[in-house]
Amino acid sequence: MEHIVFRTRGTCSRQIDFSIDGGIVKEVKFNSGCEGNLQAICNLVEGMPADYIISKLKGINCQGRGTSCPDQLARALENVVEKAV
Repeated sequence: MEHIVFRTRGTCSRQIDFSIDGGIVKEVKFNSGCEGNLQAICNLVEGMPADYIISKLKGINCQGRGTSCPDQLARALENVVEKAV
């Protein structure tokens, strides 16, 4: 299992910590941000394939910022998946 620390850009959350094992996302935690919403995202995506999460979350925009916490998670997962190929 690989543990990842991803520094976010353009969001209230400053960092996402997660683990990935065989393409399955585990133990997701956002550092700061909208606590309730981010806890929900973590609970929903844990145990899911990274590719599926990317397809659902990539491109979500928060308040015209061009990104969001879910989008940043998708970008972090893309980085990991691209390196594995």
